[in-house]
Amino acid sequence: MAVQQDKEPSIELFIKAGHDGENVGNCPFCQSLFMVLWLKGVKFTVTTVDMRKKPEELKDLAPGTNPPFLLYNGALKTDFMKIEEFLEATLAPPRYPHLSPLNKESFDVGANIFAKFSAFIKNSPNNRVQEEALLREFKRLDNYLNTPMPEEIDHNSTEDIPVSSRKYLDGNRLTLADCNLLPKLHVIKVAAKKYCNFEIPAHFTGVLRYLQNAYEREEFSQTCPANVEIEKAYLSVASKRS
Repeated sequence: MAVQQDKEPSIELFIKAGHDGENVGNCPFCQSLFMVLWLKGVKFTVTTVDMRKKPEELKDLAPGTNPPFLLYNGALKTDFMKIEEFLEATLAPPRYPHLSPLNKESFDVGANIFAKFSAFIKNSPNNRVQEEALLREFKRLDNYLNTPMPEEIDHNSTEDIPVSSRKYLDGNRLTLADCNLLPKLHVIKVAAKKYCNFEIPAHFTGVLRYLQNAYEREEFSQTCPANVEIEKAYLSVASKRS
């Protein structure tokens, strides 16, 4: 007797639409869940929501809720953190890969970088304090990415491994930590360049290696909003700088 395979879940992800009302808009949290589902290898659909004229059916579906939100087998999920936890627990091995990082610090190391960027882009272009605070977070991230993971160290070898060669935060596979951090780094890279003439310094080799490896993965590059979406999203913020 043939064993019937479990039916694929029905998943619809709702994300913020861009200024044209159709393409992917600027929302790191939306991109994070988009990446998670893509990396899980599950079938899903994506619906972009025009926040200026949210369709009537979406008002009925999730009143008062902004993207991202999710329909999973007809059940509405609206809390970003809970959605991420739900997907990791529900879309589990052996059918789907776990995406949790092995090292807790992989989650923690980039936790403050977006807040420092937000303070930097809102403040006077002559305020070095905010820029230095952002650079300290980049240095922390760079140090982490360049420090070898325990599994990279051969304790039987007499040669030192001075710099890590891993591709991503937690190793050579993308994890939930990357899904959370990479969309924010992309926003920082685009908006800070446009409005603050700020680029990630070349001596942060770990960060630049990390971003280069990430852009080569379609799960990241194909879920990024267009640069113009990020620039438009930060136009009003940057214009208030004095």
